[in-house]
Order: sequence, then C-alpha cells, then structure tokens
Amino acid sequence: MLANYGYIGLFLIVAIFFAVSTLLLPVFLRFIGIVPHKPNPVKNSTYECGMETVGKSWVQFNFRYYFYALLFIALDILVVFLYPWAVNLRQIGSFGFISILIFISIIVVGYIYAWRKKVLEWK
Repeated sequence: MLANYGYIGLFLIVAIFFAVSTLLLPVFLRFIGIVPHKPNPVKNSTYECGMETVGKSWVQFNFRYYFYALLFIALDILVVFLYPWAVNLRQIGSFGFISILIFISIIVVGYIYAWRKKVLEWK
C-alpha cells in the first residue's frame, strides 16, 4: 500500500521539477548567451499590424463573445462525456443508457433556456 503513495510522490517530484525547469530554462539560456537580450525603444514599442494605433487602445468587447465561449466549452464537455459512453455502450447496459439520457436532457434544457433568453442571437 505504501508503494502506491511512492508513485504519487514520484509523480509530484517530476511535475515540480518540470515546472521549475521550464521556468528557469530561458534564464539559463540568456545567462550563457544563447538567447540574446538587446532591448531598444523600437523592440519595446507596441506593434499592431505595422501601423501606429489611432484613438483609444482600450476596447471593450461585446459580452456575447463570452456566451459563445461558454457554449463551446459546454459542447466540449458534452463530447468528453459522450465518447467514453459510446465506446462502452454494450458493457454499461440500461443504467448507463438512462444516465446519459438524463445528462443529455439537462444539456438540452440549458440550450432551450439560452435560446428563449435570446442569448444565441447575434446582434
């Protein structure tokens, strides 16, 4: 039983080592001279399509972008749950079929609610 915790500890050590090494690798490469560091005002200026910005650079986005992003995430989650169910459909039996019908009905109710609130319409 203690060996199982050893694998978890080893995994955590490797994960921490990977995170620290990916953060320190650019610093190390700059220190030994592989990555050049020669800042100047042209390099530090804001670049947008080769043109100077006209007007305010702070632009508020339409909030409907966030709704479409949330719908995209919901569809991704739907696919993540439906794929394993479709692969093991014969083995999970009627309980799995009923549970996935409940899951799909919850998703459909959410989409109908969003449709009735006119969230899915682009203006």
